[in-house]
Amino acid sequence: MAFSNLKKFSAVLIATVLTMAGCSTYQVTKSSLHTYFNPDTVKAGRFDNGKMWTFDNPPTKYFEQEYKFAPDSAWFAKTRLSALRLPGCTASFISEDGLVLTNHHCARYALDKVNKPGEDLPDSGFYAPTLADERKVEGMYADQLVLIKDVTPEVQKAFETGTNAQEKVANGNAEIQKIQKEYWKKYKEETPADSMLFQVVSFYNGAKYSLYGYHRYTDVRLVFAPQMIVAYFGGDYDNFTYPRYDLDFALFRIYGSDGKPLHSPDYFKWSKEGANEGQPVFVIGNPGRTSRLLSVAQLKFMRDYLYPYYLEYLGNLANVYTKYIANHPDKKLEYQTRLFGISNSQKAINGYLGGLRDAYLMARKEAFERDFMKKVEDNPTLEQKYGSAWKDLSRIESEKGKVFPEMVSYDVFGRGGSGYFSIAAKLIRYAEQMKLPEESRPADMRGAKLDTFKLKFFPKDFSKELETAILATQLGMLQSNFGTSNEAFNTLLEGRTPDNAADYLAGKSALGDSAEVVALLNGSPEAILDSTDPFIRYVLATQKKAMELQSQYGKLSAEETADNILLGRALYDVYGSEIPPDATFTLRIADGVVKGYPYNGTIAPPHTTFYGLYNRYYSFGKEYPWSLPSVWQNPPSDFNLSTPLDFVATNDIIGGNSGSAVINENRHVVGLIFDGNIESLPGDFIYVPAVNRSVAVSSMAIPEALKYIYHADRLVSEIKDGKIEQ
Repeated sequence: MAFSNLKKFSAVLIATVLTMAGCSTYQVTKSSLHTYFNPDTVKAGRFDNGKMWTFDNPPTKYFEQEYKFAPDSAWFAKTRLSALRLPGCTASFISEDGLVLTNHHCARYALDKVNKPGEDLPDSGFYAPTLADERKVEGMYADQLVLIKDVTPEVQKAFETGTNAQEKVANGNAEIQKIQKEYWKKYKEETPADSMLFQVVSFYNGAKYSLYGYHRYTDVRLVFAPQMIVAYFGGDYDNFTYPRYDLDFALFRIYGSDGKPLHSPDYFKWSKEGANEGQPVFVIGNPGRTSRLLSVAQLKFMRDYLYPYYLEYLGNLANVYTKYIANHPDKKLEYQTRLFGISNSQKAINGYLGGLRDAYLMARKEAFERDFMKKVEDNPTLEQKYGSAWKDLSRIESEKGKVFPEMVSYDVFGRGGSGYFSIAAKLIRYAEQMKLPEESRPADMRGAKLDTFKLKFFPKDFSKELETAILATQLGMLQSNFGTSNEAFNTLLEGRTPDNAADYLAGKSALGDSAEVVALLNGSPEAILDSTDPFIRYVLATQKKAMELQSQYGKLSAEETADNILLGRALYDVYGSEIPPDATFTLRIADGVVKGYPYNGTIAPPHTTFYGLYNRYYSFGKEYPWSLPSVWQNPPSDFNLSTPLDFVATNDIIGGNSGSAVINENRHVVGLIFDGNIESLPGDFIYVPAVNRSVAVSSMAIPEALKYIYHADRLVSEIKDGKIEQ
């Protein structure tokens, strides 16, 4: 979403203690959602754990009660088969000839892949005027969920074996692998082997398991994408905000094995009227990950350790890439998409952290946990099975907090780290493995595969300037964590500042030179292990401590997984499917209504229009990121500026929902999800429908722009008719 792996959000405000009549006292806290509140009287909301319903168990009774709408099994089946999963995103069939709708920001990878010399498709956009002009995107695929099977008994039985938490987790994972392989083998005997993917999905932290079978389509071709400035109008300033004025959509087409457009009988028809305020709508997509069913102790670990660490390294990376692109405009096309991803994650995680630091939201989570624990305690059978889980998780999170800061400091493979460290670590691993008999080495280091391993070892996109800049930020983080107490780190810096040390080390090391690295790979293992390269020496000096910490953290994580399974089962035993499971980047249906909301002392309208797009264009002096390409600057007179452009609804979404179709009761597309508002970011752990909003492109805006701005009449016809014009 324009959020995955993912900045400004409200912090926890100072608690105030007031003295009340009768000399009694109680705490009243100010938060971003409620001006003042008493934590002791806060109650959990009905949908605090969200409305991301599975297709395994759709909430038909709830839909009927809430919307007077009772979809049958055929409605859900056709809806499921009309949706697709892309790498990190969602898409949908919108014609019987394989036309696929998703977001522009889900198509950036494709634009980079099909970009020809002399082109700049992210900036200029792309339109294939004929089928022959549609460009195949190498490496891109789309998955259609065609099979759902409950495998809970088999997997739970495996998890229950073993003498400790680590063994139980390992046995359960082995059973999952076994099930996936068995279904793959069965399918391979009946149909082409390369067209199916099987995945066992865990729901409720292991209370339920489903086998999902996907038909994987690998011939995906780009059909249309607008210019990035139109799709990402307002840039990072407007990201995760509303009102919005983005035309964030793209079109692909899936082709069959015969090289012709795929015949797709299940697809979403197009709504010419869009969605009206108050209308029920349904988001069909693959939300990536949520943490709503975690214990309060686990959420506090994320608040105090995990997210602050992520934000620090993301902030460092964003600064590095921003400066690098500014100094090398010719590299913008190569690195801009990466920077967008970093900035998006940075802003999203800051929103998650802001929610966890919001006293009122945490009070709601604590209220739910108290109620949940009480229900377990009041049932002797449940108490015996699950009663110890919360106390155990509290201990585990406390111990993880003691290990985490030092462990991530030693992690040379950590996200946001410099390639110098990771190359050194991979070389050491290679040398250690090469000292073993061939049969004891990993498969990629045996026989003919060894030559391929060496050829692919050095990163193709390694930039000394960029990696040195990243190294400086990494050394700064390590210095902040280690101080002067770590001998190996002191030896690495030799009294230099992180910036000076980065320049010195990059100049002294051979690991930034592909030829030197290849020479090390072709030499003896001893030559690597005895090397005087500063990065190799540092990794060798610290790897024992790093492995000890990783092992300690791994054991705690295994215990945590075992307790999560207990809590998941307890939750399902107490609430059943009344509470949906956490997001797992699998297909969900999220209900809601089109609705504005109060913000900044005013009201956000349910819809925006093209008038608003031009208002921001002129209000900001036509300057980036509110500039417009030439084809938009003087729209034709028959272009309807009052056409709804974007809208907001109360549907529950998260990263991974990007590209999800918003449909009405008739399964007609009324919009396309591309973002959430800033208030929705705490949705990682709690859903608050009062202010939580999904942001979508209106179904009315897309054909309007295609027809009058881009003159893509063949696409307008196919979208409206649901088939290629003959």
